[in-house]
Amino acid sequence: MSGRAQNRAAIGDDRGFIVIVVLWMLAALATLALIYLSYVTNTAVTVAVNTDRLQADALMNAGLELTAYRLTAQSEAARPTSGTFNARVGAGRIAVTFRSEAARIDLNAAPKAMLIGLMTTGLGVSAADAPDYADRILAWRSSTEPGQDNPEDSYYRTLGASYLPRHAPFQNADELWLVRGIPPNVIERMLPFVTVFSNMRTVNVLDAAPQVVAALPGMTPETLQRLLRDRADPGVDPQSLVGLAGSASATIEGAKAYRVTVAAEAPSHRQSSAEIVILLLESGDEPYRVLSWHNAFDGSAGKPL
Repeated sequence: MSGRAQNRAAIGDDRGFIVIVVLWMLAALATLALIYLSYVTNTAVTVAVNTDRLQADALMNAGLELTAYRLTAQSEAARPTSGTFNARVGAGRIAVTFRSEAARIDLNAAPKAMLIGLMTTGLGVSAADAPDYADRILAWRSSTEPGQDNPEDSYYRTLGASYLPRHAPFQNADELWLVRGIPPNVIERMLPFVTVFSNMRTVNVLDAAPQVVAALPGMTPETLQRLLRDRADPGVDPQSLVGLAGSASATIEGAKAYRVTVAAEAPSHRQSSAEIVILLLESGDEPYRVLSWHNAFDGSAGKPL
């Protein structure tokens, strides 16, 4: 082969190699572009979700602050025990419901008769079983002397439980799940009507659910229906409801703790909600303290509030 031919062959080989290199570089750039596009897309989705959550948190806090202001701006005597309001906060909206914890039965303060009444009259538990279930609750919260042979402790050991009763006040209503001897379906039905935050032996008959009013000692179906009818009449003297209930466990007073439900709609129309229990403070730098906070964020676009 002549020198000229050899040069041409060498040049051809070089050009082929360059083409292959270029193709590999283009493929690599295309892969990088896809990776970058995926990163940008995922980042955009993450930012959008985080933005919605930040907006939801801001709206929840705004609803809570507005509620605390409405309550603390009035004297304790004039303070409402329940209420609702709607508000626009920036481009978002909130709907707020607040109710004193006196509308619920306090697990740490309620007498046995009221616990039995809630289970039997309010929730349909058999009259034969309810007293035993109430005793389980009382035993959980009742103190005991150190070293004392407590029958309730023996009962838990017999059941093979890995723990013993607290022998102290319930820290949270969900602690009911730890109380042995009460069927789970009974506990599940009790939870919407009980609290650990009112510190009251009485319940507010103005705000309490019918199941709670029915739990008052001595309450009859006829009296219950009349009381529910009368309290819906704005012309009725609220104090008369206490007399109608005929029980030392009835009151129209509120607790210092309030349960606040905030439903929020962000500018993107995503909706979320939170149930918060606060304690109003009479002194100090802060007007209230958060006792419990449960968020619900579904991330879906729903109907505007």
